[in-house]
Amino acid sequence: MKYNLAKGTRLLIAEDQVLAKSHLHYALEQLGFKKIDHVDRPSSAIAALQEFEYDAIICSYNLRSEQGGYFLLEQLQSEHALSLTNAFIFTSADTSAEVVHAIIELQPDEFIAKPFSVNELDRRLSRVLSRKAALKNVYQFMDSGEHERALYEIEQFLLQPEYAEHFPLAMKIKGDLLFLNQRFSQALAFYDGIVNVQDFSWAKIGIAKCLIALEDFDDAEREVLQLAMRPDAELAAYDLLATLKIKHEAFDDALECTRLACQISPRKISRHRQAVNLARITHNYESQFASAKHVVRYAKDSIHDAPDNYLNAARAGVDFAMTSDPADVNKIVKQATSYLQQLKQAHPKTELNEELKVIDARIHYLKDDITKAQSLLSDFQSVHAKQQSTEALLDRAKALHEVGLKTESLKIFDALAKQLRTDENSDELMCRYITQEKEEKTAISLSPKALNNSAVAEYKRGNLEQSYTTFSQAFRVMPKNPSIALNYLQAIVRARKSREALPGDTVQAIRSCRETLETAQLSEEQQSRYDSVKSILTNH
Repeated sequence: MKYNLAKGTRLLIAEDQVLAKSHLHYALEQLGFKKIDHVDRPSSAIAALQEFEYDAIICSYNLRSEQGGYFLLEQLQSEHALSLTNAFIFTSADTSAEVVHAIIELQPDEFIAKPFSVNELDRRLSRVLSRKAALKNVYQFMDSGEHERALYEIEQFLLQPEYAEHFPLAMKIKGDLLFLNQRFSQALAFYDGIVNVQDFSWAKIGIAKCLIALEDFDDAEREVLQLAMRPDAELAAYDLLATLKIKHEAFDDALECTRLACQISPRKISRHRQAVNLARITHNYESQFASAKHVVRYAKDSIHDAPDNYLNAARAGVDFAMTSDPADVNKIVKQATSYLQQLKQAHPKTELNEELKVIDARIHYLKDDITKAQSLLSDFQSVHAKQQSTEALLDRAKALHEVGLKTESLKIFDALAKQLRTDENSDELMCRYITQEKEEKTAISLSPKALNNSAVAEYKRGNLEQSYTTFSQAFRVMPKNPSIALNYLQAIVRARKSREALPGDTVQAIRSCRETLETAQLSEEQQSRYDSVKSILTNH
């Protein structure tokens, strides 16, 4: 460590383990640091950063007090309270893949695994502080949003051979700035030039992002699939592939890519929320509920913890129960309502009476108490609509449709669609979902639960024409339900055997039913029925 560099640097240490703090303090003193402050929790770190200017923060990821180190960096970033000229360094004894990926996604300046030697700390800290000093002008312009000036500074920096040790990082920054300035063709040529010299994963990722921005989707997909084979680029590859699949409206594939990315790095809340919306669009209610539960789990002790997370988990559970076999409904409803209990514990002062009434009404409907469900929904005053979130209004529209108040339901869907169209910041997937729900609720009067019951009754009575129509509607809103898929397939086969006229999309309907059944866990009775249907399809 250069003496002047250490002497002039002010450090903030966030560590709550006594031995670790003592070891780190001793090591820093050995390296020549004099200005060292200590805190043991995130709130104290934030207070210290508001009072003093620190050159570097060394933070334990495993802080046991309050929300932890992850929360600290996440909050500092969300509030823009940490300048790019400041260094943030994580230390952690936990080097599991989940923790490492979580840290990488937050992009601290360095990550040092515990235990570490004085020499290791010296090497890592010297590298961080020297590059912060060398790139200070670039970082200052980036902090102020002056990306063109930052780009000029980084180009000048790359002309100075004395800074050669920092050139790989500087080149990455240049690529990022070209992209931020929407110079996609120039950025693409720049990344191509980098890859021709050295095959950096970040440059390959940059190429894929530029190709997507330039709408060269075929080449982008080829690049992304190659990236998926690299351990250090696998996560980015799944995210980019999900983006591509969304653009192609291949939402099932996009959901699978997003779920794989969530498994690799589960702490990123925005990714779980994307999974929720993709699951909704694909009518994958089980996956929707699972992703909503993940939002609650990983948002705890973070800046994302909010009452809506618990409400949305409960709503997703009700959606799932609404489309499940009767034998599973009570179990799923119990899981869903547990999130309402968690909500009361986590946010006891939050007033959510209207939202809770709607969820309660939907649960009463599941229990066939339609009168009670309607009475709970009738108490709503339209004046409250403007005060409610998109999710709350969406849930009310579903509830109204379920109890037979289709006109009132569609009015809310119309208002939501109009609101999202005029909101520049609205989520693309949410807009798609609202439009889809509106179309389905307009075309289909019955709820998923009623559709299923009606179709089974018609099928048992041998009313093929009516059961076929009802099952086709049920399969439209519940395409992942194997019972519906099997009943629909049998209705198609029986209609074929009786030589009744069928719509022209029958072949696609058969294919879709079989895709659901081939990937589902079927009971022995269901498997026997499916084998029988397959033999008939083969013979005809």
